[in-house]
Amino acid sequence: QVQLVESGGGLVQAGGSLRLSCAASGRTFSINVMGWFRQPPGKEREFVARIPWGGGVTHYADAVKGRFTISRDNAKNTVYLQMNSLKPEDTAIYYCAADRGIPNNSRASWDYWGQGTQVTVSS
Repeated sequence: QVQLVESGGGLVQAGGSLRLSCAASGRTFSINVMGWFRQPPGKEREFVARIPWGGGVTHYADAVKGRFTISRDNAKNTVYLQMNSLKPEDTAIYYCAADRGIPNNSRASWDYWGQGTQVTVSS
């Protein structure tokens, strides 16, 4: 199995930045794609960004393009989400996800999930 642990969430003012981390452990050799999702209060979990585990083309939700960057540190087996120019509407629980194949961007398509980290952006 694969374990994912997120960290780096917190409270930040609008316009500020945060960097989320996702540390992968276990049978990480089985991972093909890593991603980030978020769930705002009272709403459904939604896709944010994804990256091939071995590196390659990244994809972003329209709402975060130009502001968020997903990346991977090979030495640390960790995926990051750099979030800049944060807006109040970015407030959500952010989840790290992993998949063994090539998932679509729906929640049900992904194999593994972290426990989430809270990001709150004040106005």
